[in-house]
Formats: sequence, structure tokens, C-alpha cells
Amino acid sequence: MDHTKLEMYDDVEGYLEGEMSVPSSKNTQNPGRPDFNTLDEPVKETILRDVKAVGVKFSHVLLPKEKKTLLKEWDLWGPLMLCTFMAMVLQGGSTADDTNDGGPEFVEVFVIVWIGSMIVTLNSKLLGGNISFFQSVCVLGYCLLPTTIALIVCRVILLFDQSYLLFFIRFSVSMGGFAWATYASMIFLGDSQKPGRKLLAVYPIGLFYFIISWLVISHTAS
Repeated sequence: MDHTKLEMYDDVEGYLEGEMSVPSSKNTQNPGRPDFNTLDEPVKETILRDVKAVGVKFSHVLLPKEKKTLLKEWDLWGPLMLCTFMAMVLQGGSTADDTNDGGPEFVEVFVIVWIGSMIVTLNSKLLGGNISFFQSVCVLGYCLLPTTIALIVCRVILLFDQSYLLFFIRFSVSMGGFAWATYASMIFLGDSQKPGRKLLAVYPIGLFYFIISWLVISHTAS
């Protein structure tokens, strides 16, 4: 019996000796990516790093070359910023003699963006998409950037006396933002669908961005 006990504990000799070492959080394979052990990091550096990450994602939406950029490290900061900005600009802009305070329009933008992106994501998952729910919402939210730029341009055009020419310019800019947003989102989400079901996934995405672009066109308050 004693011999058996010795064999059982032979492999654990020195198990509790020595010092416990924590592996370094430095990313040696991808040195450009941030370290995730940020407990001792100043708040300023954390905020600047997050802002820089959001800016990098915005740049990839404008020039969608790397398909996996928005899918590797998803976040909802960019979509929240774009949605809030669009809601603030679009509120109270339905008619010139509107007497309300613009609250319903503010809520309307939030409902369309978030509920709409969730419905589009759910449709993608039901079609067999191989990305997570929040990854899809992240891509759809970040790809609102072209539509947001179109809103800013249209807002500037509204400062002038309106004419058919200026309306045509606003319409063209809005449709350009719609087309670019749809194209960018399909660059990131296209590979997540099976080849025979891509068209079924593109249609809800295009409808989602078209509704938002229509809000931009219908905004007439300067």
C-alpha cells in the first residue's frame, strides 16, 4: 500500500515550489493590436486607444479593403456615435411649421437604426450566416458613416435658397451614401452567407439603408 501511494505522488513533486508567473499580455504576433491587460493603464490612454480604434474602423468603411477588419474586434461605440448624431440633426425636421419639440423624430431614428439592424441581423442568422449577432450589428452600424456624411452635406445645402437643382444634388448625395453604405456592408458581410442565399441577405440590408437615406432626403429644416 505504501508503494502505491508513493507512485501516486511521484508526478507532483515540486508542484508547489517556485514562483507563480503571469504570462505577458503583449501581443507579439500582432504588435499593432492593443494589450488587453489595462488595469494599470491611465484613463486617458484607454479613451485615446478606443477613439483611435473607432477611427480605424471608420477608415475601413470608407475604403473597404480588408473584409475581416470590423469582425475581429467588434464594438458599438461607432454605431452609437453615428446614430446619436443623425438623430440630433434630423429631429424636428419633418415640416417647417411643426410645433412639437422634435422628440418623436429623435426616437424614430434610434428605433430605425437599432431595431432595423437587429432585424437585418436576425434575417442573416436565419439564412445560415456564420457570424455572431453583435458582429453583424457592429458592421451595419459602422457602415452608416457614408449616410451620415451625406446628411452633413445635405444639411449644408439646406442653408441656401432651395431650388430644383439643389434638390437634385441632395437626392444624388443621399443615394450615393445609400449605395456606398450597402456596398461597404456587403464587403464585410458577404462571405458570411452561402453563395445561393446572398441575394436574400442583400435585399434587407439595402432596404435598411434606403429607409435611413430617405430620412436624409426628407429632412428639409435648415
